[in-house]
Amino acid sequence: MAHIDSRIYLASRSPRRRELLRQIGVRHEVLLLRESGGRLDVNETPRPGESPQDYAQRIACAKADVGWQRVIERHIPHYPVLGADTTVILDDEILGKPLGLNAAIDMLGKLAGRSHQVVTAVSVTYEDRCEALLSTSTVKFKPLSEREILAYTSSGEPFDKAGGYAIQGRAATFIEHLEGSYSGVMGLPLFETAQLLERFNMKFFE
Repeated sequence: MAHIDSRIYLASRSPRRRELLRQIGVRHEVLLLRESGGRLDVNETPRPGESPQDYAQRIACAKADVGWQRVIERHIPHYPVLGADTTVILDDEILGKPLGLNAAIDMLGKLAGRSHQVVTAVSVTYEDRCEALLSTSTVKFKPLSEREILAYTSSGEPFDKAGGYAIQGRAATFIEHLEGSYSGVMGLPLFETAQLLERFNMKFFE
């Protein structure tokens, strides 16, 4: 696929987001933000009373804004910075990335046989302008046996994924129904991403 003319920075380490940007021909470079250790670039702790939708959008915007600050500080070419955040919601509870095996087993047990929501916010910052869009999808898991859960968690796949699963990986066999955006559940909703980039004069089909 031919690349579009413009280029962006991606404020994310996610190989899945890079893959999705390549799918729609967006040239990009990765801006690495500090996500662990004593000093984080973005504090991803939910605020009291904050809805999951507001949380996802706030974090996506913060990542794009911090990325733009890095562009200025490093004196590198000025391209738009894209940030994104994916949040899995079950019964109004945010299910983040499991911190260990037991957490992953617990998350999958909660999701088994039920529907949950996946919210992905995408944000673009350029100079003094920031815009964001939100994608919401509903995913239904089939009932899962203890053996299935243990086999999946032992694969190592759940541990850097919101909600403890990857729709593009082995967990695809768990998903009975999807209503919404496959790419949004994967981590970057391509429709909303394209809409945002077009607002910043990146044209896909002209």
